[in-house]
Amino acid sequence: MTEVFLPLIMAFLIAIAISPACIPILRRLKMGNTEREELKSHQKKSGTPSMGGVIFLIAVSVVGFFFAKTHPHIYPVLYVTLAFGFIGFLDDLLKALKRKSDGLLAWQKMLLQIAVTTGFVVYMYMYSDISMEIIVPISRATVDIGWLGIVIMYLCVLGTVNGANFTDGLDGLATTVTMVIVAFLGIASIHFGSDITPVMAAMVGALMGFLMYNVHPAQIFMGDTGSLALGGFVVSSAYMLQMPIFIIIICLIYLAEVLSVIMQVGYFKATHGKRIFRMAPIHHHFELGGWSEVKVVAVFSCVTVMLCVLAYYML
Repeated sequence: MTEVFLPLIMAFLIAIAISPACIPILRRLKMGNTEREELKSHQKKSGTPSMGGVIFLIAVSVVGFFFAKTHPHIYPVLYVTLAFGFIGFLDDLLKALKRKSDGLLAWQKMLLQIAVTTGFVVYMYMYSDISMEIIVPISRATVDIGWLGIVIMYLCVLGTVNGANFTDGLDGLATTVTMVIVAFLGIASIHFGSDITPVMAAMVGALMGFLMYNVHPAQIFMGDTGSLALGGFVVSSAYMLQMPIFIIIICLIYLAEVLSVIMQVGYFKATHGKRIFRMAPIHHHFELGGWSEVKVVAVFSCVTVMLCVLAYYML
């Protein structure tokens, strides 16, 4: 149990301790958030410090590297997490410098994401001692899909990372939804006796600490620094547990966010201006329909809890 409670408490305390210092520093550095003009109710949030993902990344890194000495499988999880977090950091930095809601160009961000994903793919297929057979829900069997797994791995990593990124749009939404997902993966890690249990517990603790300042009304936003890192953490952990298929179930909110954007953009271009949703990602659709931010976060989190319970029984 020291692999669960100790890292959880350590990461929680670190996140709680450094948040009061990080918030004014980011504010002084003018790392304020710039809201989309269409969201009138969000204009009061403009200027709220962003890039807050550094808080839980510091907490997870400190605890993760401490335990990685005796749990080496933690290293690839930290690599993917921090690498995607760095891409998000660059994006947030450019947003702050340009005072716009867009930082890196879409092709630049995607190219960097593909580079990080390639590093993870090469490691898993050529250097890792983790089998690339994947667990099939319900049947509890494992299957080896051969080289097709590489294509699926790229889609899975990029889809999860960008899904987490799109989910970050309301106070505490990405934090809460991801905390539930990571908790499920942590339970699965304990169930399988995996080497990555300490870092799973650390992420839950770090997000709990960060949520104290990110819950509505948020004092700080995680920014792309945090959301891209969280997506990387979730998908790399799932692969270390041989559970990529379960991402479709437990990360359904991520998937819905991505699909809503793809559908909205595609339909808008095809119909020359018509929309399917009031606004995409889909959490803004519900918000513009009259739901409060708190309600959207509560409903999306409850849905994720139910999906994780379902996934547990499918193990």
